[in-house]
Amino acid sequence: MTVTTPRGFRAAGVAAGLKTGGAPDVALVVNDGPDAGVAAVFTANRVKAAPVLWTQQVVRGGIVRAVVLNSGGANACTGPAGFQDTHTTAEHTAATLTSADVHQIGAGEVAVCSTGLIGERLPMDRLLPGIAAAVGSLGDNGAAAAEAIMTTDTRPKTTVVSGAGWTVGGMAKGAGMLAPAMATMLCVLTTDAVAGPEALDAALRAATRVTFDRVDSDGCMSTNDTVLLLASGASGVAPSEAELAAAVTAACHDLAQQLLADAEGATKQVAIEVVGSADEDDAVEVGQAVARNNLVKTALFGNDPNWGRILAAVGTTAAAFEPDAVDVAVNGIWVCRGGAAAEDRSKVDLSGRDVTIRIDLHAGRAEATVWTNDLSHAYVHENSAYST
Repeated sequence: MTVTTPRGFRAAGVAAGLKTGGAPDVALVVNDGPDAGVAAVFTANRVKAAPVLWTQQVVRGGIVRAVVLNSGGANACTGPAGFQDTHTTAEHTAATLTSADVHQIGAGEVAVCSTGLIGERLPMDRLLPGIAAAVGSLGDNGAAAAEAIMTTDTRPKTTVVSGAGWTVGGMAKGAGMLAPAMATMLCVLTTDAVAGPEALDAALRAATRVTFDRVDSDGCMSTNDTVLLLASGASGVAPSEAELAAAVTAACHDLAQQLLADAEGATKQVAIEVVGSADEDDAVEVGQAVARNNLVKTALFGNDPNWGRILAAVGTTAAAFEPDAVDVAVNGIWVCRGGAAAEDRSKVDLSGRDVTIRIDLHAGRAEATVWTNDLSHAYVHENSAYST
Protein backbone atom coordinates (compact mmCIF):
# COMPACT_ATOMS: atom_id res chain seq x y z
CA MET A 1 0.00 0.00 0.00
CA THR A 2 2.82 2.45 -0.77
CA VAL A 3 4.71 4.25 -3.54
CA THR A 4 6.93 1.19 -3.92
CA THR A 5 4.07 -1.19 -4.72
CA PRO A 6 4.21 -0.34 -8.45
CA ARG A 7 7.22 -1.98 -10.11
CA GLY A 8 10.27 0.12 -10.79
CA PHE A 9 10.29 2.24 -7.64
CA ARG A 10 12.33 2.31 -4.46
CA ALA A 11 12.01 4.61 -1.49
CA ALA A 12 13.53 5.51 1.86
CA GLY A 13 12.67 7.52 4.94
CA VAL A 14 15.32 8.56 7.47
CA ALA A 15 15.88 10.91 10.40
CA ALA A 16 18.30 13.71 9.58
CA GLY A 17 17.70 15.92 12.60
CA LEU A 18 15.50 18.51 10.91
CA LYS A 19 12.74 17.75 13.42
CA THR A 20 13.20 17.94 17.13
CA GLY A 21 12.72 14.60 18.80
CA GLY A 22 14.46 12.49 16.19
CA ALA A 23 11.46 11.57 14.03
CA PRO A 24 12.05 10.69 10.36
CA ASP A 25 12.20 13.83 8.24
CA VAL A 26 13.84 13.05 4.88
CA ALA A 27 12.18 10.89 2.23
CA LEU A 28 13.46 9.77 -1.15
CA VAL A 29 11.55 8.13 -4.01
CA VAL A 30 13.56 6.82 -6.98
CA ASN A 31 12.20 5.72 -10.34
CA ASP A 32 14.32 2.84 -11.70
CA GLY A 33 12.50 2.91 -15.02
CA PRO A 34 12.74 1.99 -17.77
CA ASP A 35 10.62 5.14 -18.25
CA ALA A 36 10.75 8.35 -16.23
CA GLY A 37 7.66 10.31 -17.25
CA VAL A 38 6.20 12.88 -14.89
CA ALA A 39 3.26 15.20 -14.42
CA ALA A 40 2.57 17.61 -11.58
CA VAL A 41 0.20 20.19 -10.18
CA PHE A 42 1.22 22.92 -7.77
CA THR A 43 -0.23 25.49 -5.41
CA ALA A 44 -1.93 28.49 -7.00
CA ASN A 45 -0.67 30.66 -4.14
CA ARG A 46 1.36 33.55 -5.58
CA VAL A 47 3.77 33.12 -2.67
CA LYS A 48 5.50 29.90 -3.70
CA ALA A 49 8.22 28.07 -1.77
CA ALA A 50 11.63 27.58 -3.35
CA PRO A 51 11.06 23.83 -3.90
CA VAL A 52 7.87 24.59 -5.84
CA LEU A 53 9.67 27.04 -8.11
CA TRP A 54 12.46 24.51 -8.67
CA THR A 55 10.19 21.55 -9.31
CA GLN A 56 8.03 23.52 -11.71
CA GLN A 57 11.14 23.97 -13.86
CA VAL A 58 12.14 20.31 -13.55
CA VAL A 59 8.71 19.01 -14.56
CA ARG A 60 8.76 21.08 -17.76
CA GLY A 61 11.57 18.78 -18.92
CA GLY A 62 9.19 15.82 -18.75
CA ILE A 63 11.60 13.54 -16.85
CA VAL A 64 11.92 12.97 -13.10
CA ARG A 65 14.05 10.09 -11.82
CA ALA A 66 14.04 11.02 -8.14
CA VAL A 67 11.99 13.01 -5.64
CA VAL A 68 13.56 14.18 -2.39
CA LEU A 69 11.21 15.44 0.30
CA ASN A 70 11.81 16.88 3.73
CA SER A 71 9.61 17.78 6.66
CA GLY A 72 10.77 20.05 9.46
CA GLY A 73 11.04 23.15 7.29
CA ALA A 74 9.13 24.60 4.31
CA ASN A 75 11.98 26.61 2.75
CA ALA A 76 9.33 29.18 1.83
CA CYS A 77 9.85 32.96 1.91
CA THR A 78 13.61 32.44 2.18
CA GLY A 79 14.70 34.52 -0.83
CA PRO A 80 17.47 33.68 -3.31
CA ALA A 81 19.44 31.84 -0.63
CA GLY A 82 16.53 29.47 -0.08
CA PHE A 83 16.28 28.75 -3.81
CA GLN A 84 20.00 28.01 -3.87
CA ASP A 85 19.45 25.58 -1.00
CA THR A 86 16.87 23.76 -3.12
CA HIS A 87 19.24 23.71 -6.09
CA THR A 88 21.97 22.34 -3.84
CA THR A 89 19.56 19.68 -2.54
CA ALA A 90 18.83 18.51 -6.08
CA GLU A 91 22.49 18.55 -7.08
CA HIS A 92 23.50 16.60 -3.98
CA THR A 93 20.75 14.05 -4.51
CA ALA A 94 21.74 13.53 -8.15
CA ALA A 95 25.45 13.28 -7.33
CA THR A 96 24.86 10.84 -4.46
CA LEU A 97 22.63 8.59 -6.56
CA THR A 98 25.18 8.65 -9.38
CA SER A 99 28.15 7.87 -7.14
CA ALA A 100 26.21 5.02 -5.54
CA ASP A 101 25.62 3.61 -9.04
CA VAL A 102 21.89 3.93 -8.54
CA HIS A 103 21.37 6.20 -11.54
CA GLN A 104 23.36 8.47 -13.79
CA ILE A 105 21.22 11.57 -13.42
CA GLY A 106 21.50 15.33 -13.28
CA ALA A 107 19.98 17.82 -10.88
CA GLY A 108 17.39 18.72 -13.53
CA GLU A 109 15.83 15.27 -13.10
CA VAL A 110 15.34 15.63 -9.33
CA ALA A 111 12.12 17.07 -7.92
CA VAL A 112 12.31 18.66 -4.47
CA CYS A 113 9.48 19.07 -1.93
CA SER A 114 9.61 20.63 1.53
CA THR A 115 7.06 21.07 4.30
CA GLY A 116 7.08 22.71 7.70
CA LEU A 117 7.43 26.19 9.15
CA ILE A 118 7.48 29.07 6.65
CA GLY A 119 10.20 31.74 6.77
CA GLU A 120 13.30 29.85 7.90
CA ARG A 121 16.11 28.33 5.86
CA LEU A 122 16.79 24.62 6.08
CA PRO A 123 19.80 23.33 8.07
CA MET A 124 21.75 22.10 5.06
CA ASP A 125 24.46 20.63 7.27
CA ARG A 126 21.85 18.10 8.43
CA LEU A 127 19.75 17.77 5.29
CA LEU A 128 22.55 16.77 2.93
CA PRO A 129 23.89 13.93 5.12
CA GLY A 130 20.28 12.84 5.52
CA ILE A 131 19.95 12.54 1.74
CA ALA A 132 23.07 10.39 1.65
CA ALA A 133 21.58 8.17 4.36
CA ALA A 134 18.35 7.90 2.38
CA VAL A 135 20.24 6.80 -0.74
CA GLY A 136 21.89 4.10 1.34
CA SER A 137 18.49 2.94 2.63
CA LEU A 138 16.69 2.69 -0.71
CA GLY A 139 14.44 -0.32 -1.05
CA ASP A 140 10.85 -1.36 -0.49
CA ASN A 141 10.52 1.35 2.14
CA GLY A 142 7.49 3.29 1.01
CA ALA A 143 5.99 3.20 4.50
CA ALA A 144 9.10 4.84 5.96
CA ALA A 145 9.00 7.51 3.26
CA ALA A 146 5.35 8.29 4.05
CA GLU A 147 6.20 8.68 7.72
CA ALA A 148 9.14 10.99 6.98
CA ILE A 149 6.98 13.61 5.23
CA MET A 150 4.55 14.02 8.15
CA THR A 151 4.33 17.32 10.02
CA THR A 152 1.23 17.74 12.20
CA ASP A 153 -0.20 14.55 10.70
CA THR A 154 -1.05 11.93 13.29
CA ARG A 155 -0.52 9.05 10.86
CA PRO A 156 1.00 8.38 7.42
CA LYS A 157 -1.27 8.35 4.37
CA THR A 158 -0.72 5.79 1.62
CA THR A 159 -2.77 4.11 -1.09
CA VAL A 160 -2.66 1.52 -3.87
CA VAL A 161 -5.04 1.06 -6.82
CA SER A 162 -4.63 -1.97 -9.08
CA GLY A 163 -5.22 -2.01 -12.83
CA ALA A 164 -5.08 -4.91 -15.30
CA GLY A 165 -1.43 -5.80 -14.90
CA TRP A 166 -0.37 -2.38 -13.67
CA THR A 167 -0.66 -0.41 -10.43
CA VAL A 168 -0.84 3.09 -9.00
CA GLY A 169 0.65 3.79 -5.56
CA GLY A 170 0.76 6.95 -3.52
CA MET A 171 1.63 8.78 -0.34
CA ALA A 172 0.56 12.16 0.98
CA LYS A 173 0.88 14.42 3.97
CA GLY A 174 -1.43 17.13 5.18
CA ALA A 175 -3.54 17.97 8.21
CA GLY A 176 -3.84 21.75 8.09
CA MET A 177 -3.70 24.50 5.45
CA LEU A 178 -5.96 22.32 3.33
CA ALA A 179 -7.68 24.31 0.59
CA PRO A 180 -8.11 23.95 -3.17
CA ALA A 181 -6.10 25.36 -6.06
CA MET A 182 -3.72 23.13 -5.89
CA ALA A 183 -3.06 20.74 -4.30
CA THR A 184 -3.69 20.97 -0.56
CA MET A 185 -0.56 19.06 0.52
CA LEU A 186 2.52 17.12 -0.60
CA CYS A 187 1.72 13.98 -2.58
CA VAL A 188 3.77 11.54 -4.65
CA LEU A 189 1.94 9.11 -6.91
CA THR A 190 3.74 6.31 -8.74
CA THR A 191 2.65 3.95 -11.49
CA ASP A 192 4.33 1.15 -13.42
CA ALA A 193 2.01 1.78 -16.38
CA VAL A 194 3.48 2.79 -19.72
CA ALA A 195 2.41 6.42 -20.10
CA GLY A 196 4.09 9.56 -21.41
CA PRO A 197 4.03 13.03 -19.85
CA GLU A 198 0.97 14.16 -21.81
CA ALA A 199 -1.13 11.17 -20.75
CA LEU A 200 0.07 11.51 -17.17
CA ASP A 201 -0.76 15.22 -17.14
CA ALA A 202 -4.26 14.62 -18.46
CA ALA A 203 -4.91 11.87 -15.91
CA LEU A 204 -3.54 13.87 -12.99
CA ARG A 205 -5.45 17.05 -13.79
CA ALA A 206 -8.68 15.12 -14.26
CA ALA A 207 -8.10 13.43 -10.91
CA THR A 208 -7.13 16.46 -8.86
CA ARG A 209 -10.04 18.51 -10.22
CA VAL A 210 -12.58 16.25 -8.48
CA THR A 211 -10.54 15.20 -5.42
CA PHE A 212 -7.81 17.42 -3.96
CA ASP A 213 -9.32 20.54 -5.50
CA ARG A 214 -12.55 19.83 -3.64
CA VAL A 215 -11.02 19.28 -0.22
CA ASP A 216 -11.46 22.49 1.75
CA SER A 217 -10.61 21.85 5.36
CA ASP A 218 -9.85 25.36 6.55
CA GLY A 219 -9.73 27.62 3.48
CA CYS A 220 -5.99 28.22 3.93
CA MET A 221 -3.81 27.67 0.86
CA SER A 222 -0.22 26.62 1.47
CA THR A 223 2.94 27.89 -0.24
CA ASN A 224 4.34 24.39 -0.83
CA ASP A 225 1.50 22.29 -2.23
CA THR A 226 2.75 19.78 -4.80
CA VAL A 227 1.35 16.61 -6.36
CA LEU A 228 3.69 14.53 -8.52
CA LEU A 229 2.79 11.54 -10.71
CA LEU A 230 5.74 9.39 -11.82
CA ALA A 231 5.59 6.54 -14.35
CA SER A 232 8.23 3.80 -14.61
CA GLY A 233 6.67 1.78 -17.43
CA ALA A 234 8.00 -1.35 -15.68
CA SER A 235 4.76 -3.29 -16.14
CA GLY A 236 4.97 -3.07 -19.91
CA VAL A 237 1.23 -2.36 -19.97
CA ALA A 238 -0.16 0.80 -21.56
CA PRO A 239 -3.66 1.45 -20.20
CA SER A 240 -6.15 3.61 -22.06
CA GLU A 241 -6.43 7.26 -21.09
CA ALA A 242 -9.74 6.52 -19.38
CA GLU A 243 -8.29 3.59 -17.41
CA LEU A 244 -5.30 5.62 -16.28
CA ALA A 245 -7.45 8.57 -15.26
CA ALA A 246 -9.84 6.33 -13.33
CA ALA A 247 -7.04 4.68 -11.35
CA VAL A 248 -5.26 7.95 -10.58
CA THR A 249 -8.59 9.50 -9.55
CA ALA A 250 -9.29 6.58 -7.20
CA ALA A 251 -5.86 6.94 -5.61
CA CYS A 252 -6.27 10.71 -5.19
CA HIS A 253 -9.76 10.29 -3.73
CA ASP A 254 -8.50 7.79 -1.17
CA LEU A 255 -5.65 10.08 -0.12
CA ALA A 256 -7.94 13.12 -0.01
CA GLN A 257 -10.32 11.34 2.35
CA GLN A 258 -7.39 10.32 4.55
CA LEU A 259 -6.33 13.98 4.73
CA LEU A 260 -9.80 14.98 5.87
CA ALA A 261 -9.92 12.18 8.42
CA ASP A 262 -6.69 13.48 9.93
CA ALA A 263 -7.51 17.21 9.78
CA GLU A 264 -6.16 19.05 12.79
CA GLY A 265 -8.56 18.70 15.71
CA ALA A 266 -11.54 17.77 13.55
CA THR A 267 -14.44 15.87 15.09
CA LYS A 268 -16.61 15.82 11.93
CA GLN A 269 -15.91 14.76 8.37
CA VAL A 270 -18.36 16.62 6.15
CA ALA A 271 -19.51 15.98 2.57
CA ILE A 272 -21.32 18.95 1.02
CA GLU A 273 -23.33 17.67 -1.92
CA VAL A 274 -24.63 20.44 -4.18
CA VAL A 275 -27.20 19.27 -6.75
CA GLY A 276 -29.59 20.97 -9.14
CA SER A 277 -26.97 23.49 -10.14
CA ALA A 278 -26.89 25.41 -13.42
CA ASP A 279 -23.34 24.17 -14.04
CA GLU A 280 -20.53 22.39 -12.22
CA ASP A 281 -18.67 25.60 -11.41
CA ASP A 282 -21.71 26.95 -9.57
CA ALA A 283 -21.99 23.72 -7.59
CA VAL A 284 -18.33 23.90 -6.56
CA GLU A 285 -18.65 27.58 -5.61
CA VAL A 286 -21.64 26.88 -3.38
CA GLY A 287 -19.95 23.88 -1.79
CA GLN A 288 -16.81 25.86 -1.03
CA ALA A 289 -18.79 28.77 0.41
CA VAL A 290 -20.44 26.43 2.90
CA ALA A 291 -17.19 24.58 3.61
CA ARG A 292 -15.37 27.82 4.46
CA ASN A 293 -18.11 29.34 6.60
CA ASN A 294 -16.88 29.41 10.18
CA LEU A 295 -20.38 29.70 11.60
CA VAL A 296 -21.42 26.52 9.79
CA LYS A 297 -18.25 24.73 10.89
CA THR A 298 -18.60 25.73 14.55
CA ALA A 299 -22.27 24.70 14.52
CA LEU A 300 -21.27 21.25 13.29
CA PHE A 301 -18.69 21.02 16.07
CA GLY A 302 -21.48 21.75 18.54
CA ASN A 303 -23.82 19.18 16.93
CA ASP A 304 -26.19 22.01 15.99
CA PRO A 305 -28.05 21.53 12.64
CA ASN A 306 -28.28 25.28 12.10
CA TRP A 307 -29.50 25.25 8.49
CA GLY A 308 -29.95 29.03 8.46
CA ARG A 309 -26.18 29.43 8.47
CA ILE A 310 -25.93 27.05 5.51
CA LEU A 311 -28.52 28.99 3.52
CA ALA A 312 -26.80 32.28 4.38
CA ALA A 313 -23.49 30.88 3.09
CA VAL A 314 -25.14 29.79 -0.17
CA GLY A 315 -26.41 33.35 -0.56
CA THR A 316 -22.90 34.81 -0.62
CA THR A 317 -22.15 33.17 -3.98
CA ALA A 318 -22.73 34.26 -7.56
CA ALA A 319 -24.34 30.91 -8.43
CA ALA A 320 -27.63 30.87 -10.29
CA PHE A 321 -30.55 30.08 -7.94
CA GLU A 322 -33.69 31.58 -6.45
CA PRO A 323 -33.50 31.92 -2.65
CA ASP A 324 -37.07 30.71 -2.20
CA ALA A 325 -36.38 27.53 -4.17
CA VAL A 326 -33.39 26.14 -2.24
CA ASP A 327 -33.71 22.92 -0.23
CA VAL A 328 -31.20 21.79 2.43
CA ALA A 329 -30.88 18.40 4.11
CA VAL A 330 -28.53 17.51 6.97
CA ASN A 331 -27.85 13.79 7.38
CA GLY A 332 -30.95 12.97 5.38
CA ILE A 333 -33.37 15.31 7.18
CA TRP A 334 -34.76 18.06 4.90
CA VAL A 335 -34.64 20.89 7.42
CA CYS A 336 -35.18 23.52 4.73
CA ARG A 337 -37.60 23.42 1.79
CA GLY A 338 -38.13 26.33 -0.58
CA GLY A 339 -35.82 28.55 1.45
CA ALA A 340 -37.84 28.11 4.64
CA ALA A 341 -38.12 25.76 7.61
CA ALA A 342 -39.29 22.23 6.85
CA GLU A 343 -38.70 19.12 8.98
CA ASP A 344 -37.93 19.61 12.66
CA ARG A 345 -34.18 20.15 13.05
CA SER A 346 -34.23 18.10 16.25
CA LYS A 347 -34.56 15.00 14.06
CA VAL A 348 -31.02 15.50 12.73
CA ASP A 349 -28.51 13.13 14.32
CA LEU A 350 -25.05 14.74 14.46
CA SER A 351 -23.62 12.45 17.12
CA GLY A 352 -21.35 10.60 14.67
CA ARG A 353 -18.26 11.73 12.82
CA ASP A 354 -19.67 11.61 9.28
CA VAL A 355 -21.97 14.43 8.17
CA THR A 356 -23.67 14.93 4.82
CA ILE A 357 -25.13 18.30 3.84
CA ARG A 358 -27.21 18.15 0.65
CA ILE A 359 -28.16 21.42 -1.05
CA ASP A 360 -30.58 21.40 -4.00
CA LEU A 361 -30.49 24.70 -5.88
CA HIS A 362 -33.24 23.70 -8.33
CA ALA A 363 -31.42 25.65 -11.05
CA GLY A 364 -30.23 22.89 -13.38
CA ARG A 365 -28.84 19.35 -13.50
CA ALA A 366 -25.17 19.81 -12.57
CA GLU A 367 -23.73 18.69 -9.24
CA ALA A 368 -20.49 18.51 -7.26
CA THR A 369 -19.29 17.44 -3.83
CA VAL A 370 -16.91 19.42 -1.62
CA TRP A 371 -15.41 17.85 1.51
CA THR A 372 -14.58 19.69 4.72
CA ASN A 373 -14.57 19.27 8.50
CA ASP A 374 -15.76 21.14 11.55
CA LEU A 375 -13.92 23.90 13.40
CA SER A 376 -12.97 22.73 16.88
CA HIS A 377 -11.19 23.97 19.99
CA ALA A 378 -8.35 21.59 19.15
CA TYR A 379 -7.82 23.20 15.71
CA VAL A 380 -7.45 26.63 17.31
CA HIS A 381 -5.07 25.23 19.91
CA GLU A 382 -2.95 23.42 17.29
CA ASN A 383 -2.52 26.56 15.19
CA SER A 384 -2.39 29.22 17.90
CA ALA A 385 1.34 28.90 18.63
CA TYR A 386 2.68 26.91 15.68
CA SER A 387 5.88 28.89 15.32
CA THR A 388 6.57 29.46 19.00
